Amino acid sequence: MRGLVRTVLGDVDPASLGSLDYHEHLFHASPLLPGEDLVDEEASTAECLSFLASGFGGLIDATPLGLGRRPEALGRIAARTGATIVASTGRHRDAHYADGVYDDLDLEALFLRELTDGIAASDSQPEGARAVAPDGALMRAGQVKVGIDYWRISPAERRAITAAGAAHRATGAPVMVHTERASAVFELLDELAKEGVAASRVAIAHADRNPDPGLHAEIAATGAYLGYDGAARLRDWPESVLLDCLEKVVSAGHGDRVLIGGDVARASSWSALGGLPGLAYLGRRYVPRVRDVIGSVATNRLLVTNPARYLTWSTA
Repeated sequence: MRGLVRTVLGDVDPASLGSLDYHEHLFHASPLLPGEDLVDEEASTAECLSFLASGFGGLIDATPLGLGRRPEALGRIAARTGATIVASTGRHRDAHYADGVYDDLDLEALFLRELTDGIAASDSQPEGARAVAPDGALMRAGQVKVGIDYWRISPAERRAITAAGAAHRATGAPVMVHTERASAVFELLDELAKEGVAASRVAIAHADRNPDPGLHAEIAATGAYLGYDGAARLRDWPESVLLDCLEKVVSAGHGDRVLIGGDVARASSWSALGGLPGLAYLGRRYVPRVRDVIGSVATNRLLVTNPARYLTWSTA
């Protein structure tokens, strides 16, 4: 299994991926986002087509267990649109779940099964039937996604981290971690290292929600990937702040450790559902500004080279 990228339609050569968005959600439902559920397959298909037209070839669907995953729908969308889609197994931070949900599950066995045997067709029956692709093949996840809270790693989140480590040791699958404004990153990396996951196999989601280039350089120096997915969140700060941070990180020699994504996980933000800015914003509006700041060669590294390396199943 090593040396491949596992997509919802099967395993592919990393060199075939093209430009890839490291963090999106084609289906998503969480109690933290009431009224923002992404559940309509036709809308997801239309949004994906718009996204592809903006210049991307595919995306990582970062929705983990229990948050509205629809793996068979992901497979149909990939087949209909030609998008490369990588699905996720894993467990998010505690805030997304009711108390006790999934506490009785063997997460180590579940994550490994979803990576190697097949992803659960329904989150309500995680140990039940496996999802099937349009061609009849079993669909499998391509990464593990876990999450931690703001300056806190709860016992349940540590259990998920332990399970992610076991799944990684067995397969070499990459590990994405949701962080709250890049807090507790070094503590997180220490926890993963104890489980046999090298920093170079980890993507730190939402790093640019804390646009501190010095901190980012320190994180990148460990080998971890910096997930930049703060575009279009203008209520926090102008995008120029994110671009300045990115330019400093790249200039410091860490351009091989940055991933770009949108994380547009709200119905009110999808053009297919009448909202703004839509998944296409990243390719149409933000990536051109990135290219103006760091140049075409460095931008290609962020969009093509780095995600291919991150997604390739390997250990370090």
